[in-house]
Amino acid sequence: MRLKRTVEDAFGYVRVRGEISGWKRAASGHCYLCLKDDKAVLDGVLWKATAAALPFRPEDGVEVVATGKLTTYPGRSRYQIVIERLELAGQGALMALLDKRRRTLAAEGLFDEGRKKKLPFHPRVIGVVTSPTGAVIRDILHRLADRCPTHVVVWPVKVQGEGAAAEVAAAVRGFDALPADGPVARPELVIVARGGGSIEDLWAFNEEEVVRAVAACAIPIISAVGHETDTSLCDFAADVRAPTPTAAAEMAVPVRGDLLGNLRELGFRIERCARRAVERSAEQLEASLRRWPARDALLAPQRQKLDELGDRLPRALRAELGHARAALAQTAGALRPGLLDGAYRRARERLDGLWRVAQLAHPNKPLERGYARVEDRNGKTLMSAAAARAAGRLKLIFADGGVNATADGGSGVERPRRAAYLKPTAEQPKLL
Repeated sequence: MRLKRTVEDAFGYVRVRGEISGWKRAASGHCYLCLKDDKAVLDGVLWKATAAALPFRPEDGVEVVATGKLTTYPGRSRYQIVIERLELAGQGALMALLDKRRRTLAAEGLFDEGRKKKLPFHPRVIGVVTSPTGAVIRDILHRLADRCPTHVVVWPVKVQGEGAAAEVAAAVRGFDALPADGPVARPELVIVARGGGSIEDLWAFNEEEVVRAVAACAIPIISAVGHETDTSLCDFAADVRAPTPTAAAEMAVPVRGDLLGNLRELGFRIERCARRAVERSAEQLEASLRRWPARDALLAPQRQKLDELGDRLPRALRAELGHARAALAQTAGALRPGLLDGAYRRARERLDGLWRVAQLAHPNKPLERGYARVEDRNGKTLMSAAAARAAGRLKLIFADGGVNATADGGSGVERPRRAAYLKPTAEQPKLL
């Protein structure tokens, strides 16, 4: 402990310049590293709160200046510096870090031209990732309104300082995750923008998480970070780089006035083409009509043929009438009265024979020979004694009428009903 107090009292706050080696972030959030030069190595530690406030992401090989307090770590019996501030060692170191990160991400193919998407011609919804209070968003909205009014969805983020990179990356991923039919319209184009500044001010757009989010987004992205001379890794990952936020708005939409002018010009061209087509068709029709023969020349053969047919028709009718009369005379000669009389007699004899057979087959014919027919009271003929006993009340039908009877020997008298037979006449035989 005396050694620890001696070191801390003798070396309050110191500044150490060196190259980062062995950078590591523990699960607790604390970060550990070594600072080295060509002569010595010094262990260093950044507590969680200090590490979270760093304006850049440290990497091995980056030269930095660390400000903090020297102390000892008894667990290893080594000196170390508790870093309270960590800065890049000048502009050159920052550019070296930027170049190293660019080459690493380029090797993964994140900047390849083949993976870049084409911007939509006229997006109906545009998403903008930027600060909601700066001049950038006002410039973009004003320029869009001048060129072609479009629905704009703004995702507000910090564009520099602690947490800026995480917010920008989350906004890009958030736009990409919006459903097409959700309550918030999914953009067809995204603009990532901020105003100009130093390389430190723009550093959030050089962070790896921002670059990867932009490269992975399925929606086309325009990067408009800084002024025309400023370049960030976000520019390389985006589908299109705009020199300024205002230029990004100009790239995003066409000029409405130009579109209307083009539509009018296309309408005029369509009208001219249609008129030219009608005129050309009329000329072709007129030329065709001139080549056609005259109407009288076309109809002359048909007229002549019609006259010939008109002359032949009466002769043909007279000839056909003569043939018909001859056929009628021949047929009429064969129809003599004697033949008709013979056919009539044969038909009459056949009819008489059929009538005699019908008289003999009549069910009342046996009644004339003393037979009777037994019926029940409903007029149904009974064919057996068992049927008669089952009926009980009977009716006996004779040739000259009917008599009521019972199966046990009783009887009753009914009004006579005679069966009359009529001989067939020559006109029509009848059976009653």
